[in-house]
Amino acid sequence: MTTKSNGFDNPTFVDNEPNDEPKRTSLSNNEKADVKGFNQDDEEDRAKWGNGLEFLMSCIAMSVGLGNIWRFPFTAKENGGGAFLIPYIIVLTVIGRPLYYMEMALGQFSSRGNVKMYEKLSPVLKSIGFGQLIGSTCVATYYCCLMAITLFYLAHSFTSDLPWTECQNSWNDYLREINTECVASTNNTAETLKLNTTSSSELWFRIEVLRQTDNISDGIGSPDWRLTLCLLASWFVTFLVSIRGVKSSGKASYFLALFPYVIMITLLIRAATLDGAGDGMYAFIETDWNKLKDASVWYAAVTQCFFSLNVGFGSIIMYSSYNPFEHKINRDALIVTTLDTFTSLLSGITIFGILGNLALEMGTDVADVISSGGTGLAFISYPEAIAKFTHVAWLFAILFFFMLFVLGVGSLVALQNCLNTVIKDAFPNINYWIISAFTASAMFLVGLIYVTPGGQYMLDLVDHFGGTFIIYVFAILEVYAVVYLYGLQNFCLDLEYMTNHRPGIYWRLCWGIIMPVLLLVIFVYFVVTLPTLTYGIFDYEYPDGILAFGWCILGIGILQTIFWVGYYTFYDKEYPIFSTENWGPSSSKRTKEWKQFKQDLLEQRNYSTGNWFKRQITFIFLGR
Repeated sequence: MTTKSNGFDNPTFVDNEPNDEPKRTSLSNNEKADVKGFNQDDEEDRAKWGNGLEFLMSCIAMSVGLGNIWRFPFTAKENGGGAFLIPYIIVLTVIGRPLYYMEMALGQFSSRGNVKMYEKLSPVLKSIGFGQLIGSTCVATYYCCLMAITLFYLAHSFTSDLPWTECQNSWNDYLREINTECVASTNNTAETLKLNTTSSSELWFRIEVLRQTDNISDGIGSPDWRLTLCLLASWFVTFLVSIRGVKSSGKASYFLALFPYVIMITLLIRAATLDGAGDGMYAFIETDWNKLKDASVWYAAVTQCFFSLNVGFGSIIMYSSYNPFEHKINRDALIVTTLDTFTSLLSGITIFGILGNLALEMGTDVADVISSGGTGLAFISYPEAIAKFTHVAWLFAILFFFMLFVLGVGSLVALQNCLNTVIKDAFPNINYWIISAFTASAMFLVGLIYVTPGGQYMLDLVDHFGGTFIIYVFAILEVYAVVYLYGLQNFCLDLEYMTNHRPGIYWRLCWGIIMPVLLLVIFVYFVVTLPTLTYGIFDYEYPDGILAFGWCILGIGILQTIFWVGYYTFYDKEYPIFSTENWGPSSSKRTKEWKQFKQDLLEQRNYSTGNWFKRQITFIFLGR
């Protein structure tokens, strides 16, 4: 039966919703043996996780990453401390968790990677999949650069005299050029906080590690050979983990997901024994309630939620596409999103406990010893705090940077596998290891721009346009496509068929009203308050040519959307441009059963009639 359920003729929509729960008829073994898919993406032939725990561990390794360690603590501190937890938990509850669950459901129901999944939902929607792929690939290229820097620090931590603890004579010319003085990180006084002074840990990061230039008007320079080797090693490790897709990454996920917690708890115990740790931990949760009135705090909560959970990148869809069709994803979504928040809090308490000791040693406030968020917290403030440890500082440096590297591998494997899966779906006859080797090599070559003297400025630029802007745009399109194009009723019925569990009012309300409205409002706020991009210690504006490169990344994502709309409007007219006729599970036998399931519901349940708005509201609040 065809009904105009959401403004478009939707052949998969059934005009009723359940009061009873009809049971699906299970397929016999003979029927299962006869299942053949629409194409090579057939569910029966697709690789699967070894077990459900591998999927859960992989999702944890993907979502719990560098953002939890170095982004969340600083973001929380800057946006009200303990008060920030209120908007963050609210955003997690009404946007993060529902979107995570939605992406899990789409991937598992279709048994396809994100591009092929959207193409089957509606041909023109493959533009969303490609948009997510552009964003996730951009993030993967610079994410591995951060891992390379972590590996560089790790290699230099195997010594009792940590190299960033003392000033070096070779820095004198640079210090005179920027009119500052170097103060050793082992200096236990507030001298490092005076004007025109810079800690040795910050200078070592900028001069010795990055070999950073302060001006890129003449170009970003050539790749540094040391960081290039670290970048190559990082990609090689990632390639080994993803060499056989989920069959290899699933086995590695136990270590990638669990081992960082061993180190994190070790560091927490050490932090709790330090003098001043309590003051640091209190500074982290100290509450400024006035911050809740600031719209920027709520925007920060959304961006942190997206960055931390990895929603909108296509990785969740990709991982869940390798699940058995009836896997209980609602449980996994709850576990991962809750554990992700717990990890963020744990890392914040740990890091601020150690920074509290640093502040005590220097006789100042915790806020004064934080260089910045992100790389500044991980590669400047924290190493400086470790340098002041009186016993085995090198051991805690090794533990910290090894933990960061392992966390990075877990997230990067998901980003790479997202691209690998798209290629495998398109060319199923190519061996997976060849695809993995190709994507790792290609992204390694692209990543060389980030290990140049101006590489960190390029990283910030790509993160802004490719890792934030484009991801957010296509996350909004994803939500609107599923909820309003395909239809919330349809999606909920698909979910009920797959899990044998009917989505409650919490899910319907979040998917149908809260998520679409809040995401759009926050996007408008983001565009209106869009800052002028600057770089370096002197806040130079980006050269026009380099800034144009960033806009090109966003432009490619938008233009390919326009291209597919034009293609299916004027050239490929086999189906209406927004048709969802081809949507369904990957096997033809299961698709037949799914359509029969909906037909049975049509005979049993009475949906609301009337205009689209009335039907939508009635379904969201009453489930009929």
